[in-house]
Amino acid sequence: MTYDYIIAGGGSAGCVLASRLTEDPSVSVCLIEAGGPGKSLLIRAPALVATMVSGRPRLHNWALHTVPQPGLNGRRGFQPRGRALGGSSAINAMLYVRGHPGDYDEWAALGAEGWDWRSVLPWFLRAEGNARGPSALHGANGPLQVGDQSQPLPISRAFVEAASHCQIAANPDFNGPDQEGAGLYQVTQFHHGPKRGERCSAAAAYLHPAMARPNLTVMTATRAERILLDGHRATGLLVRRQGRQIALQARREVIVSLGSFGSPQLLMLSGIGPEDELRQHRIPVIHALPGVGQNLQDHLDHVISYTSPRRDVVGLNPAGLLRLMKAGLAWRKTGTGLFASPMAEGGAFLRSDPGLSRPDLQLHFVVGIVDQHLRRLHLADGFSCHVCVLRPESRGTVGLADPNPRSAPRIDPNFLSDPRDLQTLVAGARIMDTILAAAPLAPWRGRRFYPVDGSDAALIADIRARADTIYHPVGTCRMGHDPLAVTDPDLRVRGIAGLRVVDASVMPRLVGGNTNAPTIMIAERAADLIAAAGRA
Repeated sequence: MTYDYIIAGGGSAGCVLASRLTEDPSVSVCLIEAGGPGKSLLIRAPALVATMVSGRPRLHNWALHTVPQPGLNGRRGFQPRGRALGGSSAINAMLYVRGHPGDYDEWAALGAEGWDWRSVLPWFLRAEGNARGPSALHGANGPLQVGDQSQPLPISRAFVEAASHCQIAANPDFNGPDQEGAGLYQVTQFHHGPKRGERCSAAAAYLHPAMARPNLTVMTATRAERILLDGHRATGLLVRRQGRQIALQARREVIVSLGSFGSPQLLMLSGIGPEDELRQHRIPVIHALPGVGQNLQDHLDHVISYTSPRRDVVGLNPAGLLRLMKAGLAWRKTGTGLFASPMAEGGAFLRSDPGLSRPDLQLHFVVGIVDQHLRRLHLADGFSCHVCVLRPESRGTVGLADPNPRSAPRIDPNFLSDPRDLQTLVAGARIMDTILAAAPLAPWRGRRFYPVDGSDAALIADIRARADTIYHPVGTCRMGHDPLAVTDPDLRVRGIAGLRVVDASVMPRLVGGNTNAPTIMIAERAADLIAAAGRA
């Protein structure tokens, strides 16, 4: 089977690429995805993200783990990643956040020319279909449906008021002229039509409407095992489907969109990567590229949770579950209410030091109790707040556990290896604690889980005992020109013709916010680069 383009990975980037490239009827595309079609009720109903994120059971979730982390008392971290068309946009909290404009100017300064803020903004606008309408900073006609939450709970508005009591200004738009402040997140959710209130994953936005195109082939339940190479040119992809291997041929390009864990893994399995890593697993070195799997960055997150005497939050007790069932029935009729909630309804972007030029902390305020990625359940009604360090200095790696394509990669975020990250996280936890103790949240505030005394030592011990990812790994196939860059600014793998990487792994540095919207932007621009190269 031969196609013009073969895309390995049907996550956020892969869905965008498959849709945009097949807008040209003369181009044929094959998209490979290990998971399912991404249309189940668990994915479409926003509140049901709680059934997927824990990985117990593994519903649309790779449910990966890190190696033991010395900075976290030797604990193995949990890394949920989406396994369905739409990738992690099928199991995330739907928050539409781009990061700070300075993040993209920093990319350009690090060697990613053409990825500065002024250059990437048009691609954000092209993707976005914001219910608020068009403006200089928002698009209204893009496939990705973005809108305000239909009925945020009163406690989320109280959180914004509590931040105001702490001299943190309200911000109605984290993607507006100024990122700093507290507010309610906009979400990637259908805001009109028959799908109103459903999750707008990248698959629902881009791919599902394109599935009938005769020039698009989508293979689900199919795993990419190796890039086929003729010398230093990619010629296709070896996949496993229904228990047998199939060789797919690409006339123009192979595009790897398996995310910050899967993309470096596939490159290394194909003989592209650090020589020592490949030889350790007896993989022939086709092209030594030492940066593959390096530069892993992720948002380390610390959470505080409280029980609540009020019932207008989420709880897993019988009364709370009954409320959820009623909310589910209402959502099926109207697309609104608690079942449409992202659960992480409120948030804030803050500076740990007023002298900083941009926020370095992010808060996520959740209308239920979250403990260990919902792997430890509590029956009580309650709420939680998370804080993460937006631009960590710690760097980790992704490698191979063994040469078996079906094995999970070896993930080492190296959390808190740089002491500056711990210092910033402590400052963020202090600010978060002050907000949660403010008067507007008093009617909801009950017993605190994992209380600590006021000392830095106790807080640091709590962070090391409980902190973990908030699901934003990037950087393992970063773009640039230096010897450790994996891709050039056109996202072509350095030294291999006909091969690109398009996903969050190409980010030189982690953006100051959630990573789904930036990943979709990257794919929008990449589709244009790929189409232009095909016409040349």
